[in-house]
Amino acid sequence: MKDLKLSTRIQRIEASKTARFIPLIEALKRQGRPVISLAIGEPAVDTPGPVVEATKRALDLQQTRYSDMAGLSALRTALAGRFAGCGPENIVVFNGSKQALYSIFQILCDPGDQVIIPVPCWVSFAEQVKLAGGEPVFVGTRDHQLDLDAIASAVTAKTRAILVNSPNNPTGAVYPRRDLEGISRLAQEHDLFVVADEAYDFFVYDNLANTSLFDLEAVRDRLIVTRSFSKHYAMTGFRVGYALAPPAVAAAMVRLHSHLTGNVCTFAQHGAMAALEMDDGLLIRRRADLQRKRDLAFDQVAGIFPCIRPQGAFYLFPDISGHLKKGETSGDFAARILEETAVAVVPGEDFGMDGHVRICFAAPDDVLMEAFKRIREVL
Repeated sequence: MKDLKLSTRIQRIEASKTARFIPLIEALKRQGRPVISLAIGEPAVDTPGPVVEATKRALDLQQTRYSDMAGLSALRTALAGRFAGCGPENIVVFNGSKQALYSIFQILCDPGDQVIIPVPCWVSFAEQVKLAGGEPVFVGTRDHQLDLDAIASAVTAKTRAILVNSPNNPTGAVYPRRDLEGISRLAQEHDLFVVADEAYDFFVYDNLANTSLFDLEAVRDRLIVTRSFSKHYAMTGFRVGYALAPPAVAAAMVRLHSHLTGNVCTFAQHGAMAALEMDDGLLIRRRADLQRKRDLAFDQVAGIFPCIRPQGAFYLFPDISGHLKKGETSGDFAARILEETAVAVVPGEDFGMDGHVRICFAAPDDVLMEAFKRIREVL
């Protein structure tokens, strides 16, 4: 059959790079090798019982029909109650925060518009901007913290938004209030939107104060926040996330939503409501356990690679450049480690910073210890 041309839009983007080692992992498993994956950002705990029971109950009650395109009214009301001065008109529920971010750039960007993205950054940010016809503008960080001067220098007449991800994926960096205030001032001076990906907002360690951009009242009229149930409540397969935005922006997202998916899975939203009704005790215990795992994993990795101690999320982002062979990239290194040790990590080049790898420390303790033991023995 004659080759048919695909759109320029889809040819401009790459598949999610975090999935590129799946075929090699599957091949190792077929060989009977015990593969340890520290590549996937997923908590190694069960979904809370109340969430599972509420989802089952919704199914038993036949709550399986179409629902409000913006999300169940009760869920949006409960979410809005967590943000002072907001109502359900500020909330849109999505199939995970990934879809929320995709929709945000679709409604913000015209062809050629620019979005400033500090690097290293999550793998999908740039591709989502490109899918909207926009241009990602990457700005370096200093020791994983925002470089406000560099961000200010990157602003042009084409800049439409600044994207901020704190706690950060892949570094675990938490941005201090003073730097977020600097982003707020820049946005106001240049009439820009600010997009805040706060998927890990509860997982901040060492009693560090975590500032949400929403805490800065001056930026709220141009701020879009995305959060998710996936990481907090181990609900990754539920695909429930949400965006908080000014009403006009939220309404635009709903218009787009109406042509993409109609509504998010109705019974999954009932599970999300049950998660919100739980007290914070479970999350506090999980945060304490993740901090303990952070310390355990950091002590192990620091004996192998230079690494900045993460302040939040559940990733280490060590500098592996001292162990690279001549001409080897972090992708080559990750492939070599996977083949020789059956331990999967994500190359830093996938996040815009070569010479590093991302390691998820949310795994069971014995799995973490075995993974670092294998890596140490090979290196």
